Amino acid sequence: MAVKTIDAKILAKMFLSGAKSLEAKKEYINELNVFPVPDGDTGTNMTLTIMSAAKDVYALDEPDMQTLCKCISGGSLRGARGNSGVILSQLLRGFTKVIKEHDELNTAVITAGLDKAVETAYKAVMKPKEGTILTVAKGVAEKANELFEAGETDLVVFGQGILDHANEVLQQTPEMLPVLKEAGVVDSGGQGLIEVLQGAYDALCGKEIDFTMDAATSEAAGETRKLNTPSQSLQAQAEMEIKYGYCTEFIILLQKSFNAKTEQDFKAYLEGIGDSIVLVSDGEVVKVHVHTNDPGLAIQRALKYGALSNMKIDNMRLEHQEKLVKMSEQQPAAQSPDSLNVALVQEQPKEKKAVGFVTVSVGAGIGEIFKNLGVDCLIEGGQTMNPSTEDMLKAIEMINADTIFIFPNNKNIILAANQARDLTEDKKIIVVPTKNVPQGISALISFVPDISPEENLETMMAETEKVKTGQITYAVRDTVIEGTEIHQDDYMGIGDSGILSNGKDIDEVMLNMLDKMITGETELVSIYYGSDVKEEDAQALLEKIQGKYDSVDVEFQNGGQPVYYYIVSAE
Repeated sequence: MAVKTIDAKILAKMFLSGAKSLEAKKEYINELNVFPVPDGDTGTNMTLTIMSAAKDVYALDEPDMQTLCKCISGGSLRGARGNSGVILSQLLRGFTKVIKEHDELNTAVITAGLDKAVETAYKAVMKPKEGTILTVAKGVAEKANELFEAGETDLVVFGQGILDHANEVLQQTPEMLPVLKEAGVVDSGGQGLIEVLQGAYDALCGKEIDFTMDAATSEAAGETRKLNTPSQSLQAQAEMEIKYGYCTEFIILLQKSFNAKTEQDFKAYLEGIGDSIVLVSDGEVVKVHVHTNDPGLAIQRALKYGALSNMKIDNMRLEHQEKLVKMSEQQPAAQSPDSLNVALVQEQPKEKKAVGFVTVSVGAGIGEIFKNLGVDCLIEGGQTMNPSTEDMLKAIEMINADTIFIFPNNKNIILAANQARDLTEDKKIIVVPTKNVPQGISALISFVPDISPEENLETMMAETEKVKTGQITYAVRDTVIEGTEIHQDDYMGIGDSGILSNGKDIDEVMLNMLDKMITGETELVSIYYGSDVKEEDAQALLEKIQGKYDSVDVEFQNGGQPVYYYIVSAE
């Protein structure tokens, strides 16, 4: 029997099914990220984005189209994380702009909605690239128009035709982006969009689906990005002595045997580096909780058993020092389980001031640097922990200033910051599109109180362009990028334009990376070492660098950041 129309109740089921489908495949989508670094998070960002809306949709008893569209659009906009999540939210926003005016949807309305979705998403991206989620979305809209113009009215046939074509477009993305072809993957964002469409189509066809959105599901979706405990826990931590500074949690997706002996050995290892250990295994996954001073040791050991998911690192010492329990006075009592820690670091003025600053950072040392530069509000996050538009809005609300500068410090956070800017009506928001921490530091240093916000933005951007940056991390899989063969567990030096060095020895990788960053004009190199680097190892590397580049000033600081062993800037 042909399906000619769908109402709000059916559409709600389709949306929830799409969200569930995406959530089920998020780790697979994460693995499609081109660079083989341990922070591939496209699947996670898209899942957190859509789940933000799905929770609201699930709470509706008898939805009408207007209310449903408001939940889908508003929830996804505020929950959007990372470039892929923001683009997904814009696709949903554009689609709902059209369909909210109709009680029932047919192929004509859906086609118009898909056209608007693509138009809205392309407008949100400053320099759209083909071979991405945008290309897949455009292919969906084009196929919808083709089927509609051919007179197709059966939504089941219509949907299958769209899905088939979307998959064809996805398979073509490596031909549009050489970096995808070289890595042997399709676009991860495009794959995520197809998972949403597939789930929605399954619900349309009557497939049995568990639509439950209970607390556990919501928490699982948000767990990866929650860095700090709620204010009630902060109060208790402020009154206690903290022996181990980082509360570290993650799930191991087992790829190797994990028998009783292995479990015992792993637990003994964790006991050697920390306390408060909880280790639960069901044969396929292992849930790990440990308080430690070196989360990297726990993470590296866990990677021997399988891939990691739902990583969560709380800096308990920073919470202790800053007495973040004060946040409870400025924030709503109910904290979303997928929110990052958004904290004022300067005393909120009684009277409104001219300019305020919001920055995204991760690591106690880097946070302290930003605080000393006059930042009003820190959002704990960054690579692997992209803050949402909602996190940005909370930070903006906290600061009593006419003009607020936001420093995303990550290219995957800029769109979320822009979205927060566009949703703010009572303050002037200026997003400085900093792509990494060194650029953010350089931009803040160049701020001049006596010139206009627009002039400051121009000055800041000019300063960031002078900064060369590099980061040292490790590879999670074998691949070839830009002709460079990379093996799993290799150290990689990643610069502004791609891979600069790789190998088995971290010091050698660092020195090779610096060779490509330092020129005769370089005067200063700043290096921030992460939570996985011992101070004595950092000091030994510093001596090697100073010996090799004796004409350049080299500064070493404890950044405390996870995942990236070293973050480097050359000016």
